[in-house]
Amino acid sequence: MELRQLRYFVRVVELGGMGKAAAELGVVTSALSQQISRLESELSTRLLQRSSTGVLPTDAGLAFLRQAQLTLRHADAAVLVAKQARLSGHVSIGLAPSTAAMLGMPLLAAMRERYPEVRLHLVEALSGHLAMMLNARQLDLAVVFQSEAARSWSVIPLLNERLFLIGRADLPGMPSKDRATLQDMLELPMVLPTGTHGLRALINAAFARRRAEPRIAAEIDGLALLMDAVRAGVGATLQPGAALARPWGEPLRSIGLKEAGAQRQNLLASLSDDELSPAALAARVTLANVVTRLVRDGRWIGARLHRA
Repeated sequence: MELRQLRYFVRVVELGGMGKAAAELGVVTSALSQQISRLESELSTRLLQRSSTGVLPTDAGLAFLRQAQLTLRHADAAVLVAKQARLSGHVSIGLAPSTAAMLGMPLLAAMRERYPEVRLHLVEALSGHLAMMLNARQLDLAVVFQSEAARSWSVIPLLNERLFLIGRADLPGMPSKDRATLQDMLELPMVLPTGTHGLRALINAAFARRRAEPRIAAEIDGLALLMDAVRAGVGATLQPGAALARPWGEPLRSIGLKEAGAQRQNLLASLSDDELSPAALAARVTLANVVTRLVRDGRWIGARLHRA
C-alpha cells in the first residue's frame, strides 16, 4: 500500500468521480482506476461502487476513508515537521595545515549545502595542538595523525598519505628521477617541521631505519612559511601530497618517496558519540564523505582510503 494510492482514493471519494479526480491529480483516468483496483485487491474488498453517474464508497470504503484521511494528515504533518526542524547548531573542527589545504574548502562547501543552519568553526593548527584542544573539549572533531593522546575519543581511520620530496628543480642535489629514496637525499638540505611535529617524528623514524639523519637547513612549523622557504631555495622538504593543494607561486618539483612505512595515517577523531550534538554527528559523516570523494576523484594526491 502506498500513500499515493491513499491520496487517489480520497480524492475520488471527495470528488465523486474518476474523471474529476484524474484531472485534478494530473493522471489519466485509466491509471487512476488501475491504482484503485490494486488497492482493493490488496485489501481483498471493494471500496468503491461504480455507476453511470460516478462512484460512491461502499461501507468498507467509508470506514477506510476515515483512516486514509487520518494517515495522510499524519504524513503531511511529518513532512512539515521535518522541513521546519532543519538541523542547526555549532560545530568546531580542527585540521592540520596540509589537511586544511586539501579538505578545508570542500568541507565548508558541503556543510553549507547540506546543513546551512549549522555554524561551522574551522581551526587550523598542528596535529598535536589539535589533540590537546580535543581533550580540552575545545573541538568536537579533528583530523589528526596519532591517537596516543586520546582520552575518550571516537577514532575512525580515514586514509594514508604517501610522502613527497618537494623542492626547486634547480636545487643542488635535487633528484631528477620520478621516485626517490632517503638515500637520495642524505646530502640534500632539508626544510622540516620541528621534532614535536608528528610528520617530523615519522621522517626521523624513516631515517633512523637507514641509520642516518636528515641534513637540516631550517626547521619551520608553519606550512605557508615552510613552503616559502622551499620556494626560495633554502632546501627541499618532505610533505604529503596535500601540501601541494594550494598554489605556492613558482612551481616546485615533487617526487614520490619510495620508502616502506613512510606514510602518514589520517584519523578522524571526535569526542565520544554521547557527547556530540546532532550537528556534530552530521558534520562527522559529511567530513568522511568529502574525504572519500576527494580521494576517489584523484584530487587528494598520493592518498589511499583506509580499508577496514
